[in-house]
Amino acid sequence: MNLRMAEFQNKKVKSLYLHNLATPYYLRYQKFIDSQEKTILDIGCGNGDKILILAEANPQARIIGIDIATESIKVAEQHCQDRGFSNVDFQVLSIEDLPQLNLEFDYINCDNVLSFSQNIARDLQVMKSVLKPEGIIRANLHSVLQRDYFYRGQKAFEILGLMDRIPQEREAAIAREVITALKDNTHLKLATWDRQKETDLQWYLTNYLQQGDRGYEIPDMFAAIAQAGLEFISMVNWQQWNLLDLFTDLDDLPTFWAMSLPAMSVEEQLQVFELLHPIHASLDFWCGHPQPNQILPVEEWTVADWQGARVSLHPQLKTAQFQADILSSIAQASPVELNQYWPILETSVVIESTTAASLLPLWTEAQGVRSLTQHWLKIKPVDPATLIPIAEPEAFNAIRQILTELERYHCVLLERLP
Repeated sequence: MNLRMAEFQNKKVKSLYLHNLATPYYLRYQKFIDSQEKTILDIGCGNGDKILILAEANPQARIIGIDIATESIKVAEQHCQDRGFSNVDFQVLSIEDLPQLNLEFDYINCDNVLSFSQNIARDLQVMKSVLKPEGIIRANLHSVLQRDYFYRGQKAFEILGLMDRIPQEREAAIAREVITALKDNTHLKLATWDRQKETDLQWYLTNYLQQGDRGYEIPDMFAAIAQAGLEFISMVNWQQWNLLDLFTDLDDLPTFWAMSLPAMSVEEQLQVFELLHPIHASLDFWCGHPQPNQILPVEEWTVADWQGARVSLHPQLKTAQFQADILSSIAQASPVELNQYWPILETSVVIESTTAASLLPLWTEAQGVRSLTQHWLKIKPVDPATLIPIAEPEAFNAIRQILTELERYHCVLLERLP
């Protein structure tokens, strides 16, 4: 597999992970959920790009796509037919008319829509009205801090008359000619131009010539969520919003900073992150109905919690290729590098063959920690150094350590049972 193909595959796997209902549901409720008989809505489905991802990530769900453009709906329908997805329906509909569907949804995907809304809180309220009690909304807003130079470019091209009507390929070609003709040290070109996108006219349309495009900051996002009577759950790419990741040495943080951080709210931490490091073009978030806090970090579980816990492999890891490579790893007693199957990882993670073997039962169905402990004792009945039989508490601690590490990356999803 060449580098470009590998990058494409990694991007697809990450997108499937983020669009799988199991991911935000686990973040919200610390429980596993599959897509069987679930109902998913894609707002502003356009030509169906996200519908295809949602259908692949949630194969047993009913999916409905809406858009106000009839022609886009026709294209999306054809794309789904070409891919063989029969669980998708489409309607020409606006957000404010959602109640006409007479449906409630387990998951609502609203991608690249709210930045063009006249009233974000109102649109979120409409989504809330058709959201099931444990349902989740994924939406996003363009970041004014990250896209500041694009907004400057839009203003410049507006003055030049390229946005007097809805820009098309002709206007995009003119914008491309202007941008490429600028000196390389011109601020706009330095901050925005992507040589790899030089011939992509659609890229110029959606960045330099986007009509009605508005930018927002973190406080705007939280205010709209609160006004809609919803509750923030998490940023979609939460791994890339860690404030501490901006510091060189976590063991030698500035004293003032180390003292201030614990008192900061989630909103304040996200806001400071973006002010210091505005790398995200989109403020991509999950939200839902207000709920009592049900999450107890795995690190705080008691022995009793662990003994009664149930373990599921994340659905996007249940691939034939990963299972085959796990079996090969076991047969050859060689490690498996998890990153090639799970590109959301920020660091290299290697699974030893014995650890890999302990996960095999999860391909069949969810397992109790006690069951995995017994499986571990069959894999490793004695200490290889002393040949002394391994006691059950020792095996239990080994399984607990493995699962704690893998849960950090959502490879496994852990659920405390009553």
